[in-house]
Amino acid sequence: MAITTKDLAQLCGVSRTTIHRALNGTGRIKPETKEMILQVAKEHGYRPDLLATGLAKGQTYNIGVVVLDVKNRYFAQMLSTISTEAYARGYGVNITLHGGDAGTEREQLTRLADYRVDGIILSSVNEGEAYRTFLESLHRPIVSVDNRIADGIPFVGIDQRAAVREAVQRAAEKGYERIVFVCPPLDTKNRQNLYVHKERLLGYEEEMKRYPALRPECILSWDYLQKVDAILKEGKRTAFVCTADEYALEIMKDQKRAKRKAPVDYGITGFDNIDTLAYVTPQLSTISNVVDEVAKSAVEMLFAMIDAEPEVEQMTGDSQRILPHRYLEGETL
Repeated sequence: MAITTKDLAQLCGVSRTTIHRALNGTGRIKPETKEMILQVAKEHGYRPDLLATGLAKGQTYNIGVVVLDVKNRYFAQMLSTISTEAYARGYGVNITLHGGDAGTEREQLTRLADYRVDGIILSSVNEGEAYRTFLESLHRPIVSVDNRIADGIPFVGIDQRAAVREAVQRAAEKGYERIVFVCPPLDTKNRQNLYVHKERLLGYEEEMKRYPALRPECILSWDYLQKVDAILKEGKRTAFVCTADEYALEIMKDQKRAKRKAPVDYGITGFDNIDTLAYVTPQLSTISNVVDEVAKSAVEMLFAMIDAEPEVEQMTGDSQRILPHRYLEGETL
C-alpha cells in the first residue's frame, strides 16, 4: 500500500501541515525539519497523489500537444523537447496527430479540453477569426507554433521570410544563373493553413527583386521531381531553395539516378535542419528553424499562462516570440 501524508506525519512526529510544507516547498519550516521529512519520504517510497492534488487545485498536471505527424523529423524533434521540458515541471504530455486534416484537429482539441489538460501547444492547419473563436471556447491556454492562426493567439516561430532571403542571397553570391524555389505544399494552398510556406515564398520573391538578372521561378506542385529534372536538362547552372529538407533530399536522391550530384551539377538548400542530415553525404546546406528553442519557448509561454492568475486573459498571453534562424553551410551549394 502506498504511503500517505498522514503516514509520513506519524513517522516524522509532525503535523500534516508541516508535511505538506516540506513536500511542496511552501510556508515556514525549519530547514532541518524539511530535510528530515524529505529523507523519510524517500526511504518509504512516497509518491504524491497527483489526482487528489489536481482536483484540489483544479489542475491535471498534463498538457496537450497537437501536431501534423511524427514521420516528419521536425515534429519528432519538437515533441521530444516539449516532453522533456514538461516533465521537468512535473507534467505529463498527451500527444495527438491531426495528419493535416482540419476536422480531425478540431476533434482532438475538443477531446483534450474535455480531458481538462492544463494547456495546449498547437501546430494548426486551421486559421482565421472563426477558428480563434473556437479555440477561445475551449477555455484553455493555447500556444501556437509554426503556423499563425489569428491575431491575439500566442505564437512562437522564426522569421520565415528572413530565413529564405538568406538562402537566396547565398545562392546568388555563388553565381548561379537560376535560383528556383521548391515548395510542393503550396499545391494545396486553398485547403489548409500554410502560413509557414507562404511566408517562405514571400521571402523568396522579396529577395529575388535584388537580382534583376535572375528571373523568379517556383515549383509549387507535387510533381516537383520531374520539374527539377526538366530544368537541369536545360543546362543552366541552377540552385534550388527548398521549403523542407525532405524535398531537398528527395531531389538529391532522384538526381543521383541521373548521374548528377550537388554541388557539381546543381546547388541545393534545404530547410529545417532535421537530425538525420548528420548521416547524409554530401552534407546538405540548410536553414535551421531552431526547433529545440522554439519548443522550449512555447513551453515557457504556455506555463506562464497556466500559472497566471485566474482573472488574467489566458488566450492572449505574451502574444508572440520570433526567434532568429540559423543558416548552416553544408556542401551542396
